[in-house]
Amino acid sequence: MKKPYEKPVIVKLQMGFVSKAGMSALDKLVRAEIDGVSVDELVERFGSPLFVFSERRILDRIKYAKAVFEGYYPHVEFSWSYKTNYLDAICAIFHRQGFTAEVVSDFEYEKAKRLGVPGDKIIFNGPFKPKSVLERAVSEGARVNIDSFEEIALLEEIAGNMGKTVSVGIRINMDTGVRPQWQRFGFNLESGQAMDAVKRIAAGGKLTISGLHCHQGTFILDADAYRIEVEKMLSFAAELERTFGFEIEYIDIGGGFPSKSRLKGVYLPTDVVVPSLKEYAERIGMAFISRMEKPHSPYRLVIESGRALIDEAGFLVATVLSVKRLPDGTRAYVIDAGVNLLYTSYWYHFNVEVSRAVSGTFEPSVIYGPLCMNIDVIEESVMLPPLNPGDKLILSPVGAYNVTQWMQFITYRPSVVLIREDGRVDVIRERESLNDIVARERLPEDLKL
Repeated sequence: MKKPYEKPVIVKLQMGFVSKAGMSALDKLVRAEIDGVSVDELVERFGSPLFVFSERRILDRIKYAKAVFEGYYPHVEFSWSYKTNYLDAICAIFHRQGFTAEVVSDFEYEKAKRLGVPGDKIIFNGPFKPKSVLERAVSEGARVNIDSFEEIALLEEIAGNMGKTVSVGIRINMDTGVRPQWQRFGFNLESGQAMDAVKRIAAGGKLTISGLHCHQGTFILDADAYRIEVEKMLSFAAELERTFGFEIEYIDIGGGFPSKSRLKGVYLPTDVVVPSLKEYAERIGMAFISRMEKPHSPYRLVIESGRALIDEAGFLVATVLSVKRLPDGTRAYVIDAGVNLLYTSYWYHFNVEVSRAVSGTFEPSVIYGPLCMNIDVIEESVMLPPLNPGDKLILSPVGAYNVTQWMQFITYRPSVVLIREDGRVDVIRERESLNDIVARERLPEDLKL
């Protein structure tokens, strides 16, 4: 068949892309399979777009994280951050590896319980904990980390009604050199607010403090910030034990460890910008060993990691729908996955791969989603060979936050599959249908057509 005519366009190529080394990028651009399963086969069976998770990659990352952290400090509890990815199958993998559940809402608490997590294996964080769920958490033995003075009063009321002293943790925030500093959660350490909260709890007599919690932020690229965090928390814990007689059992340093996602505005390779988990483990573990004042009854180190353990295990397979030339000559592709599925595209650049080798000159290209919105831009500029409608793109890493922050907007949300260690492929979330979306709607009788 005669190929359709396309008006020639002169596009300035950036230095390096036409070099011999640059041509080798074609090999790195191709991903024909994920964990041995053909991308084309996945799309044929489950449709496009399609989220794909790798069980093997998750388990490998868990094994590595445990090895590096326990290598520097033996008393470590890993708690899975539900807000990062709360698909049942994903959570179950982490729980089967000994992770407790870290939740930040009534919804997440109920989801963990529905999955079979016992109350004493749940850490309840967050700025809003409804009274009914807070009562349930206390009665089931969950660890509650207090976020505000109002929550102190609410927990005292619950403790009084139950006729018992309730063990709690308190969330603190502090200056570790990270900017912007997260100050809205918990009680500030440097201003004395955290100590005021402790005094308030001690004066009430209905609560006892058994732990300290601090989550200093997200995608923290400075490993030394965790050393500072641990040292300040250990000093504060020792002061509480000496002054008030509280027996501190755990030091919860939250999460915030980065994945290999490429932050927008950062141009160095991720291997240069993002420290390894081992670097974080070394700073944290050595701070515990060197600053802890009670070696015979050591604190339990709690880590609420999410992104660093799941992000690289997630892929999104999408299909090219159409090819365009913008007025300035830039090649543009429209794919069947938009920002409604990839909320993190506002902050991160994805690795973009194709499912087959494509010959031709690489050009700076724009990738748009299918939404009828001008903001639906997946990648503003990425070097790609000439693609055709029907070609498959594989975007990664997308395992963290996308399937919790995605939204049903204009299009249905797609299927999610899990490639098991033995190569089986299980559907862990079915593609939405119209019935799923309208199930909660109610049409008044006089408005029916």
